Amino acid sequence: MKILVGISFLLIFFSLGSALIYMMKDKGRSNRTVKALAFRVGFSVCLFLLILAANHFGLVQPTGIR
Repeated sequence: MKILVGISFLLIFFSLGSALIYMMKDKGRSNRTVKALAFRVGFSVCLFLLILAANHFGLVQPTGIR
């Protein structure tokens, strides 16, 4: 489970970085930045759903605030 979450975070950061690079290179002339940010939102939603499903099936346990 930790590996899947780590990979998801890496995909999110990679997509955010590529959006920054596209924004600087293209100067707003193409829609590559929008696509990269859309992928970032999609990866974030998938990560959220993965964590919810893992909690439901007992693969992760909430620890609470101590």
